[in-house]
Amino acid sequence: MELQNKLGLSGAAFEDAEERISKQRAKELFESGALDALEAGTYASLQAIHRRLFEEIYAFAGETRKLNISKGGFRFASAIYLDEALAQISAMPQRTFDEIVAKYVEMNIAHPFLEGNGRSTRIWLDAILKKELGKAIDWSRVEREDYLLAMERSPVRDTELRLLLKAALTDQTNDRALFMRGIDASYGYEGYGRYRTEEL
Repeated sequence: MELQNKLGLSGAAFEDAEERISKQRAKELFESGALDALEAGTYASLQAIHRRLFEEIYAFAGETRKLNISKGGFRFASAIYLDEALAQISAMPQRTFDEIVAKYVEMNIAHPFLEGNGRSTRIWLDAILKKELGKAIDWSRVEREDYLLAMERSPVRDTELRLLLKAALTDQTNDRALFMRGIDASYGYEGYGRYRTEEL
């Protein structure tokens, strides 16, 4: 399913513009302090992140999807149950690293947007870790294949994902260069790699 976009572009030209614009917005979220102002761990905060990243690109930015979606044979949460599921996820505890990862896994299963879930939810995860534990993930230390396999298995058992992410934890939560590298790594998991966030 090809999604309608506001840019009037398609193919490689659209992918190029989507990466460039949304990485610029991710950079602004960090530099403006807007991320720190959000209520970390709520669905509302994830909506705000998604809206900021993609509002120039998609009309549905920040809006809960009304359609069912799947990826690689895995069907994400049914659209008719999404509102209830998202309220439950928002209410999940986030006091410990394990609780935070469990919450992240549930949000990934929910996959509340038509596009851009992974990129926005990884920023959301770091915001929770920063608020609750004074930590962030150095995504540049998390190999793409390891991450994708761990995420694929996480709905059944999240041990592999917890170990992978715990090994990449850092207390450098306000390190600008770390954040920029993290955005590049995060986008790399989805196959985007034309631009370095630092240079935008």
